[in-house]
Amino acid sequence: MKAEDWGKLGLFAGGVLFGTAGISILKSQDMKKAYTQCTAAVLRGKDSIMKCGTMIRENCGDIHADAVDINEKRYAEAEKKEIEKARQMVEEAQAKIDQYEKAKDRKAEDKKEEEK
Repeated sequence: MKAEDWGKLGLFAGGVLFGTAGISILKSQDMKKAYTQCTAAVLRGKDSIMKCGTMIRENCGDIHADAVDINEKRYAEAEKKEIEKARQMVEEAQAKIDQYEKAKDRKAEDKKEEEK
């Protein structure tokens, strides 16, 4: 046999030996207690992570609600500014219309006076 074959055979034998020993180790009471302690630690970690996740979720909800309020206020202020701008434009247009009407009336009066 080649050296490679002996190596493969050795790995196989070691795997069988480790598997057999592993099964007997797994069956022992000490290992069951160790696995139980590890599982309990994992469950405690899970509970801690879930609490943290819940807290983060609540904080994100609060932040989102505050951001929505801020945006609504900004939109309301922007709308008020636009309305005020439009009101000023209407007033300016109305003032120009009044000026044109007055000028038109003056011209009409001037024509009447000239005709007399």
